[in-house]
Amino acid sequence: MTDPLIFTTSTDADEPGSGGPGRSFSRIVVGTDFSPAADHALGVARTRFPGASLRLVHVTDARAVATPDLGGGVTPTIPNPALLQTLEDADGDRLARLAREGEETELMVGDPVTGLLDAARRWEADLIVVGTHSRGALEHFLLGSTAEKLVGRSPVPVLTVRLPGGRR
Repeated sequence: MTDPLIFTTSTDADEPGSGGPGRSFSRIVVGTDFSPAADHALGVARTRFPGASLRLVHVTDARAVATPDLGGGVTPTIPNPALLQTLEDADGDRLARLAREGEETELMVGDPVTGLLDAARRWEADLIVVGTHSRGALEHFLLGSTAEKLVGRSPVPVLTVRLPGGRR
């Protein structure tokens, strides 16, 4: 069985340089949240684009130490930034262990969608690869899908990779 892949691009696939069949990707940002879906997407990127330079990017979600407020924003849950620093340190260690020789890494703090887009722009990536996974209806309503938002906002093609068999 082949991997369920969804390839999206905001340009016409028949145009040169648009990500169509003749396109060769050389600089690929792979977003990770350390989930099984993200690990699978990284494996797909490594397998399907063997000559490409990979940059593994993780954005420590600043919302992890915040709660939604009635005005539509977020309010810090804990005024002490030590919790966010602890999360960032742990995420940095995990990211370093995930990377293989020759792969670059980047750790950021903030909104995952904006962070991935900024990282791709700064590094001049020509493809973003992310995993997708099912979330509960409430979580999807409150946070939305990172992959959906990337597809909608990215100026470069986005390859979304779903876990085989619907695993999370």
